[in-house]
Amino acid sequence: MSAPTRRYEDAVARYFEAWNAGPDAVAKAVAAAWTEDGGYTDPLADVRGHDGIAAVIAAAHEQFPGFSFRLLGPVDGHHDTARFSWELVSDAEEGGAPVAGFDVITLDGEDRIRSVFGFLDRVPAGA
Repeated sequence: MSAPTRRYEDAVARYFEAWNAGPDAVAKAVAAAWTEDGGYTDPLADVRGHDGIAAVIAAAHEQFPGFSFRLLGPVDGHHDTARFSWELVSDAEEGGAPVAGFDVITLDGEDRIRSVFGFLDRVPAGA
């Protein structure tokens, strides 16, 4: 695996660590993944900074308790930008994923996330 490919995969791994962190660990995981002024934007949220990102993650866990985010397929990247697909799956049972999408991230020179632009491909009715 080339160094540039590892750069994107490592950043995405930290991203999922933040999204899957428990309530006591989410702030630390967000700080490890994002720049201090980093942002997260999707159709349901538009926030900047660690506190805003941690709040979006906490809200997702409140709406979908017992679910985790997982990577679908390879991470693709060039320059300071990467894209990847993901899904939200139940930790307790096999079955479909109620939410799925793909994200585009930009990285700073230290491979921390500056911005995330998320797109939702599948969302349950009423979510």
